[in-house]
Amino acid sequence: MAGLGIPFLPAAEAEAVSTAADPAWNLSDAAWKQRLSPAAYAVLRREGTERPFSSPLNNEKRPGTFVCAGCRLPLFSSRAKYDSGTGWPSFWQPLPNAVATKVDFKLIVPRTEYHCRRCGGHQGHVFGDGPRPTGKRYCNNGVALLFQPDKD
Repeated sequence: MAGLGIPFLPAAEAEAVSTAADPAWNLSDAAWKQRLSPAAYAVLRREGTERPFSSPLNNEKRPGTFVCAGCRLPLFSSRAKYDSGTGWPSFWQPLPNAVATKVDFKLIVPRTEYHCRRCGGHQGHVFGDGPRPTGKRYCNNGVALLFQPDKD
């Protein structure tokens, strides 16, 4: 897929992403493909990873909310965003009840993957090298998010 100009690294053929907590979001694969761009589908539904520094959201600094690109559930406040230097939008804390986690062994060593609690769409991985107060780095694929600026 890299030859198609799509800015992500495809995952090994993943089984279905995490189960949606809301049954209304248990959509068919065809419905997800119709709803999402090819890049968003590869990340949200097949657990791919976009290339670092490819997302405009990495530089987003306005006040607002980052929502799941799959179902529009609010996931992160801009107040929790910081520049991790990794090339992906990073946050030190999600909004309450926004994400769920599971252990991911795709790189052999276990990592903590997190996904949208409502639709199950893959967002990224959480690491223990973030800033205070949580010490966490929620490293998110920008293509898995949409930004909604605060209204003045």
